[in-house]
Amino acid sequence: MPNRLAASTSPYLLQHSGNPVDWWEWGPDAFAEAVRRDVPVLLSIGYAACHWCHVMAHESFEDQVTADYMNAHFVNVKVDREERPDVDAVYMEAVQAMTGHGGWPMTSFLTTKGEPFFCGTYWPREERHGMPSFGDVLQSVVQAWETRRVDVERTGAEVIERLARSMPAAGAVVDAELLDRAYAQLSRSYDGVHGGFGSAPKFPPSMVLEFLIRRASRTGEGMDKVAHTCEAMARGGMYDQLAGGFARYSVDERWVVPHFEKMLYDNALLLRVYTHWWRATGSPFAERVVRETATFLLRDLRTPEGGFASALDADTNGVEGLTYSWTPEQVREVLGADADWAVEQLEVTGTFEHGTSTLQRLLEPDDPVRYESVRARLLEARDLRPQPGRDDKVVAAWNGLAVAALAEAGVLLGEPSWVAAALECSALVQRLHWVDGRLRRVSRDGAVGQHAGVLEDYADVAEGLLALYWATGDLDHLRGAHALLEVVLTQFPDGQGGFWDTAADAEELVRRPQDPTDNATPSGAAAAAGALLTYAALTGSDRHRTAAEDCLRQLAQLFGKHARFAGWALAVSEALLAGPAEVVVLDRPDLLDVARRATSPGAVVAVNGPLAEGRGAGAAYVCRRMVCELPTTDADRLREQLR
Repeated sequence: MPNRLAASTSPYLLQHSGNPVDWWEWGPDAFAEAVRRDVPVLLSIGYAACHWCHVMAHESFEDQVTADYMNAHFVNVKVDREERPDVDAVYMEAVQAMTGHGGWPMTSFLTTKGEPFFCGTYWPREERHGMPSFGDVLQSVVQAWETRRVDVERTGAEVIERLARSMPAAGAVVDAELLDRAYAQLSRSYDGVHGGFGSAPKFPPSMVLEFLIRRASRTGEGMDKVAHTCEAMARGGMYDQLAGGFARYSVDERWVVPHFEKMLYDNALLLRVYTHWWRATGSPFAERVVRETATFLLRDLRTPEGGFASALDADTNGVEGLTYSWTPEQVREVLGADADWAVEQLEVTGTFEHGTSTLQRLLEPDDPVRYESVRARLLEARDLRPQPGRDDKVVAAWNGLAVAALAEAGVLLGEPSWVAAALECSALVQRLHWVDGRLRRVSRDGAVGQHAGVLEDYADVAEGLLALYWATGDLDHLRGAHALLEVVLTQFPDGQGGFWDTAADAEELVRRPQDPTDNATPSGAAAAAGALLTYAALTGSDRHRTAAEDCLRQLAQLFGKHARFAGWALAVSEALLAGPAEVVVLDRPDLLDVARRATSPGAVVAVNGPLAEGRGAGAAYVCRRMVCELPTTDADRLREQLR
């Protein structure tokens, strides 16, 4: 019999609607029930494409004995972290403080006030690898609640108090020396053999790569690390060699075996990185990856309403990687006479499980035409296999990232259909998610959800609109960005120059979340600083530039020791140092193309609007830091000015 989650619109919550666990959605009713029954709250947080969330569900939440115990002793609450990043942020901070690490599934035990007193991630059904069984954990928590209630409640209160004391300290001056020190720190953790930073598991360092690309325009350093990492990622099994698009991360340091879920945010961010790498270098390899990744977004993640779905699952029919892995025999069934050549080209050598392999492209094929034929036939055969599930919810922030990437890539690579897709997506978000002057975080099947947008939603959607203004010159996009940033400036400031992750009138939690570090996406504060800075350059607004500068000063405290988790703030800081560089091109498409290919991170390009007022047609105008050069009608002269 379905539980309460059957009425949810979240794909993740719906996955648990048939559990024997008596799940509640997050909200005051659940906590009122905990008070009424005098029991703790068991909070379980995950997301639809999370492999280990599925494992814990199969092992524990679908088990009748475990469910009966949970129902008898707890009020059980399920949260989709992608719909409620604010709730996730509060309790992830507690998990990390208690255990030293975090991740999903996340399991926290709360007092009736919502204060966490015991936290963890995945617990197995049976004790193994030094981990207690989930059943043992449940019994221990119940025993503590019933026999040491005062200690339990004191612990919960102390956790919240300690977290409150970890608020950001005073900021630092953002200058070239600080950014160069951050680059030196990043260089020390760089994997010079396989690319990327640190060791396994390896996540795509999208925001750091963006910083390196922007820094290279200032110093000439760092592009070698970009090229090395981007090529290594896209040659390995983490990249889908048949259909394009990147998996969430690699379980090994060589980018061979992925965690197979494909997330919208990763592919949007990486599409933009590879586009900017191509713009800076003209790399044919970068161009190929851009084209394939954009094709993946439009083919596999686009929704009927014109938005982009959140993710493809890691599992197919409960088996991780089933859709994507190959044996030599399976390749031979499809390719016949081309099979032996393809097995060698694609490294079908047992790199994954049970004699299967993820496909790689370590070298360029010696016969490109033959390779494309092989690729097309293998993809056609793969499309006939069972396919992973798709999380169809449209998240405002991640769609904003996709809009920005497709708009820029479409203009630079001459693909108007990509720009058209970005326009359609942006129109959906503005029409559906913008309700009574505020942004809602998610929609699904054309119906908007009730959850309020958080800082990253406003910032990333504004970023997408600013990219569309750059791509089209339509002033409505500039006005839309202004409306979003006005909410940022009035609802999110923390009084110290930075921003909270939730609005002033958002649901009150045990702690108002504020995470300055990048995770899988840019931190809300860094994204806000970037959008504010671009808007200021396009309009001359001191208010927006000052807000961006103040926010970056607060974020700059991360640069010295935590540069890997401050990539977007570092990238925006490069734009701050390089700009504002305002480029206005009026009625000269050839000069506009030159302007859009400029690599200066501080440059903005306008064909109308505030920067164009009082200027004559048929020329390009370049102003840097409020000092203007002579207008030019010569493309070579404009290139020189843009350097």
